[in-house]
Amino acid sequence: MEERKFSEQELVRREKMQELIDKGIDPFGQRFDVTAYSKGIKEQYGEKTHEELEEMAVEVSVAGRIMTKRRKGKVCFMHIQDRDGQIQLYVRKDTIGEEAYEIVKKGDIGDIIGIKGTVFMTNTGECSIKVSEYTHLTKALRPLPEKFHGLSDIEERYRRRYVDLIMNEDAKKIAFTRPRIIRSIQHYLDSKNYVEVETPVLNPILGGAAARPFVTHHNTLDTDFYLRIATELSLKRLIVGGMDAVYEIGRLFRNEGMDRTHNPEFTTIEVYKAFSDLEGMMDLTEGIISNAAMEVNGTYELDYKGHHISLAPGFKRVSMTEAIKEKTGIDFNEHMSFEDAKKLAEEHGIEVEAHFGYGHIINEFFEKYVEETIVEPTFVYGHPIEISPLAKKNLEDPRFTQRFELFICGNEYANAFTELNDPIDQYERFADQLKEKELGNDEANEMDLDYVEALEYGLPPTGGMGMGIDRLVMLLTGQESIQEVILFPQMKPRNK
Repeated sequence: MEERKFSEQELVRREKMQELIDKGIDPFGQRFDVTAYSKGIKEQYGEKTHEELEEMAVEVSVAGRIMTKRRKGKVCFMHIQDRDGQIQLYVRKDTIGEEAYEIVKKGDIGDIIGIKGTVFMTNTGECSIKVSEYTHLTKALRPLPEKFHGLSDIEERYRRRYVDLIMNEDAKKIAFTRPRIIRSIQHYLDSKNYVEVETPVLNPILGGAAARPFVTHHNTLDTDFYLRIATELSLKRLIVGGMDAVYEIGRLFRNEGMDRTHNPEFTTIEVYKAFSDLEGMMDLTEGIISNAAMEVNGTYELDYKGHHISLAPGFKRVSMTEAIKEKTGIDFNEHMSFEDAKKLAEEHGIEVEAHFGYGHIINEFFEKYVEETIVEPTFVYGHPIEISPLAKKNLEDPRFTQRFELFICGNEYANAFTELNDPIDQYERFADQLKEKELGNDEANEMDLDYVEALEYGLPPTGGMGMGIDRLVMLLTGQESIQEVILFPQMKPRNK
């Protein structure tokens, strides 16, 4: 094993650790009962005068990490950082005693301490704590990064998120905002009588989305399983079973590239409602996003990627073919042959792969000419049947389906269907997917006979929607990189 090498600062800190041990103090501490946090103290007492606080004599127990420290003789000022922020401490040798003050003197930036004291207001108007008891809790053996630059390497911020959270107030704010967004979604759906459920992460059959999977092996069964790429098929089985309205918030896994909007493991919500349809899912999706914006940010308005947008209900709705026609002048609603469509694709620099049908070409045109131009929240509906194996056909034109995707500022946020509930049609769609797989589409679904059998028991007309939680958090916190909103994003090895 390679011998660890320590910097001069790290060696000094280890010497101080030994000094604590020699004094009979555990350098890595014991339980400390916290009664207050920095933010709450400032909110409750920050407007009081020095005299008022002196009369109130409010006693608190606070714990946190030393972030600043300045000592002059028998007095020491320091700021400690807890869960909610920072608060100043005022420590006097004649108050806490000589032995405890020796520990204060040897404390380093980054050490974790617990204190008891009274809230007071300094002459400069800073709400602070006058320390009466000082307890060492944890010795930091590594120094924190320099205050003003922190972790300057952005990849190191993601690799060492624990340091990022200490040094970067924005990172901590995002970390606390993310669960608030998720709670807002849960509250909204619970209020509409949806039931939150859990479904398997390991699946024997690939299905529910078009994506490359991670494959693992179950030793006892001697069988390969996929980490789920979607929760869709399991959730629709629950609708067959009569649960009426269900949702699941959970991790999905797709063995694909990493960039500013993609991570191999990510969080989604999928929602299914019996007796609903595409229109119902549009209304629900608007409600989820608008409610989250108001509950978390207090407004529908926000600036993102250089655009000012509104998340108020009433999102724009446009068909995929209309959007393409607006940008290119080509009307794919017209009945044209595959060869005609292929020729148009070649003229527009679109590569036609071996497994492509008419609908794949339409989708390529949309992705090339339309997707990134959408700024305001927009439901794009009417996807081709070839790329929508689980969506119900459009009754007027069976080349297209009752499906939408929601786009905001060029990014996709949600995908929804009027669910395909015809078991015969579903079997044929799965069979078509198998043909695509044989032609080289490694994202095609497999045949899920158990799901077809479930449909044969009867799936009521149903609306379903899936939304990326990470991207919604990015939007509501103003972040343009998915790594900022995932606490531990997948990173390339340091040597690659």
